[in-house]
Amino acid sequence: MGYERLGPSKPSGSVTATTAPAPNVNQVSTSTQPENTNRRRKKLLVSSIVVAFALILAAAIFAGVRSNVNSSQHVPGLARKPSQAISKACEPTRFPELCVDSLMDFPGSLAASSAKDLIHVTVNMTLHHFSHALYSSSSFSFLDMPPRVRSAYDSCLELLDDSVDALSHTLSSVVSISTGETKPQDVMTWLSSALTNHETCVEGFDGVGDGEVKDQMTDALKNLSELVSNCLAIFAANGDGDGNDFAGVPIQNRRRLLDIGDNNLKFPRWMKRREREILEMQVSQIQADIIVSKDGNGTCKTISEAIKKAPQYSSRRIIIYVKAGRYEENNIKVGRKKINLMFVGDGKGKTVISGGKSIFDNVTTFHTASFAATGAGFIARDITFENWAGPAKHQAVALRIGADHAVIYRCNIIGYQDTLYVHSNRQFFRECDIYGTVDFIFGNAAVVLQNCSIYARKPMDLQKNTITAQNRKDPNQNTGISIHASRVLATPDLQATNGTIQTYLGRPWKLFSRTVYMLTYIGSHVHTRGWLEWNTTFALDTLYYGEYLNSGPGSNLSQRVNWPGYRVINSTAEANRFTVTEFIYGSSWLPSTGVSFLAGLNI
Repeated sequence: MGYERLGPSKPSGSVTATTAPAPNVNQVSTSTQPENTNRRRKKLLVSSIVVAFALILAAAIFAGVRSNVNSSQHVPGLARKPSQAISKACEPTRFPELCVDSLMDFPGSLAASSAKDLIHVTVNMTLHHFSHALYSSSSFSFLDMPPRVRSAYDSCLELLDDSVDALSHTLSSVVSISTGETKPQDVMTWLSSALTNHETCVEGFDGVGDGEVKDQMTDALKNLSELVSNCLAIFAANGDGDGNDFAGVPIQNRRRLLDIGDNNLKFPRWMKRREREILEMQVSQIQADIIVSKDGNGTCKTISEAIKKAPQYSSRRIIIYVKAGRYEENNIKVGRKKINLMFVGDGKGKTVISGGKSIFDNVTTFHTASFAATGAGFIARDITFENWAGPAKHQAVALRIGADHAVIYRCNIIGYQDTLYVHSNRQFFRECDIYGTVDFIFGNAAVVLQNCSIYARKPMDLQKNTITAQNRKDPNQNTGISIHASRVLATPDLQATNGTIQTYLGRPWKLFSRTVYMLTYIGSHVHTRGWLEWNTTFALDTLYYGEYLNSGPGSNLSQRVNWPGYRVINSTAEANRFTVTEFIYGSSWLPSTGVSFLAGLNI
């Protein structure tokens, strides 16, 4: 991942003996695009005004509530003592002093009678801080910035906006958990996503020289990560009255039974009949809402135009059929408001969405993606996503997914370093082929890759291949990479090196990195140690790396690493925690996508 990531972050040359020179982040581009810049700034201005009104309203409510709070909470010169509820709520957090101070400063907290009563207050307070950060950050969007700084800044605004949305969902949902309308796992997912967004925002400024924009962003982002971490800890400890453990690996005490039905059925019985029919249909039989065709024989000529035509916040599935052809449109994006979009192509290698951006274009890794999707309910089927920048350009993403309940089905994802960015939220990949070299499946989603072929390619000289780089930052995040019933293979050019190039299953990008391989074929190109250190002893005792009943010449466990955080999984119950049903709660949302899947370890 990139020159923008240092230390425990993800530098480009961390698995190679040589590194390319970093782009000059202070060099202003000579090929500016005034029209696009003005349009972007107008959007930012509108967003700033909206957030400003929201903050004014929040401030009014804040002041009104404050006037009704016990006056002893804010008597000048008196030492304030936290209530028993606040003290108990903050005990399991990683930042207890900030937890106590921030809660005592927020109206209504002293009136809470229990730690559980403070969940809503804590989320509300954190949302207030994120909204203020978005507003204050938007206020200096008109400053002149070098391209690399502008890319980092724009990434931050997008990510902060997504976090405000995620925290708003959380705030409205925490009160409805007891009624069953919201699952605790939803809340953990949205909080985990907000924390990941913040981390990505901060990383975007790594490697950027000190300056006014970086200083102001640093000030705006202060304590946000710690506040979300405290929310996660408090909710994990108090979010469910029945004592379920939502920290680390999700465990369901009341696991929903699946009606799997007849073994001869391709899809589970609980899928709607129409959804089964659509998945069995030939492309020519599908009635698409929007058709993209380069020759003009469709609704649109470009994918970007089709996305614009799709309605915002659609309650029904919108199908966009992308006919065979090569589409290169300079970073296509399905934004947060474009929900329930399904992209259907003519097949792997036929419908190709391609791009060539890399960090050498003075952008963050986040902005190199040839295709990105953050709208919930996103589905892609029978498409190739590619970044052709090549290994010498280092970080160059082919596909970035931050959409909750996203499904990628029968797709190719092709690149070298940082091919597939599973950024955040819950994701499912089925029957996909993924190609890359360094850290080519990376991010902090809760993601299951099932029945996929994962191909290591020949990297640059002196480089090592690392398949995964999972960046779970907090022990309460419900995130990780689960590779289930898949195949870890080598491309012919890598095979031809006769083992002179080392390939590893993964390395820990962040402190609580979590990745498992289960019931997967592992080829002989994978090193006998299996896993690679990030930086000497970093995260070796806090990570969770597991292997369960894998096969193939590369699955031999006799010479695996002996890190405290690595384990050979021998318990079926432990392995089950990383299946679709338990890890991404497949029983509640995957059936409606029409994609077949293994709910448990073996079905």
